[in-house]
Amino acid sequence: MNDMTEAESKKLDAEIANLNALSAKLAAETAKINSENRWYPLVIGTGLAGVLLTAGIAMAKLFFGA
Repeated sequence: MNDMTEAESKKLDAEIANLNALSAKLAAETAKINSENRWYPLVIGTGLAGVLLTAGIAMAKLFFGA
């Protein structure tokens, strides 16, 4: 009924363990990417606000001599 030898069974078990490890690695990478995607707009918005604030201060000093 079962024609698999012990060596073939061990090889199959090793392949299954390897696939499980790869699956866990991919899940961790996916979680990291999803986390980065969630924070990306906030980082860009903060940087843009800083640039606009700096430009506004520079223009105020230039035009009003403050």
